[in-house]
Amino acid sequence: MAPCIVCLMGPTASGKTDLALELIKHFPFEIISVDSAMIYRGMNIGTAKPDASTLCIAPHHLIDICDPNESYSAAKFKMDAENIIKEILAKGKIPLLVGGTMLYFRTLQQGIAVLPEGNAILRKELFSQGKTLGWETMHARLSEVDPDAASRIHPHDRQRIQRALEVFLLTGKNLTAFLKEQNQTILDYKVYNIILEPLDRALLHERIAIRFKTMLEKGLVDEVRDLKTHFDLNSDMPAMRSVGYRQVLIYLEGKYTWDEMCERGIIATRQLAKRQLTWLRSWPQGERFVSEDINLTREVIHFLKNSVMPACS
Repeated sequence: MAPCIVCLMGPTASGKTDLALELIKHFPFEIISVDSAMIYRGMNIGTAKPDASTLCIAPHHLIDICDPNESYSAAKFKMDAENIIKEILAKGKIPLLVGGTMLYFRTLQQGIAVLPEGNAILRKELFSQGKTLGWETMHARLSEVDPDAASRIHPHDRQRIQRALEVFLLTGKNLTAFLKEQNQTILDYKVYNIILEPLDRALLHERIAIRFKTMLEKGLVDEVRDLKTHFDLNSDMPAMRSVGYRQVLIYLEGKYTWDEMCERGIIATRQLAKRQLTWLRSWPQGERFVSEDINLTREVIHFLKNSVMPACS
């Protein structure tokens, strides 16, 4: 019988962390974070990273492993996560992967596409076009050749827009086609996906707004100011593309007013949730739960006890 892993996924502000902390009280789980922002040291408030007391009770793997001026890829996550999964299983426990970075989940479960190598001349040309025409125009161009990729990539995410256009112009085949042909990972463990989906989108948006304002009250601006000072950060760095951080950094650069920063931070987080939900709707397999359900914890525990644990024992 193959060993098991459990993946708990859902959009931002859907209650994944709180649910995970409840689940480890009932099952022999050990948590692996699947969050492309929590990997960075010092990025605590804006990522809703568990505090020190919580981490003492429920340690999380793959948080605080990089400085904010460093890069970290989905391929690196796959390698790190697989190593930690083996360590957890060797201890007789079950890995519980928790987060909302859907690219990381897909890379782990479905493998990595073999993409063409970058072309410096073409990349420079695309960057020049983006600077002249605007990245929203470049995103619209991407929509024409690869609508699926465009739906997943934010119109301001110039690095990913540039790469997707580069792949198409180099090969005549869009990024989505490459992803569909990607090498499949042969998993030597059984994967159970628990998917949290909001029934009430307006309520999710309200929770996102409250969450962002609470982060500001807790000192998010000071956190970003300190990070900017210590690591000489700018908005092009991967860490500063994280929602909330990018908007606060632009505010600190004097390009947004306080109100603009608040509004744009909330909007960016809502857009992130929308992209996450787009991924989740097409996820190939998983047990789906309504994130607002007052009986959510009980229902997930019931599912785990009756459908997952018997197969993992």
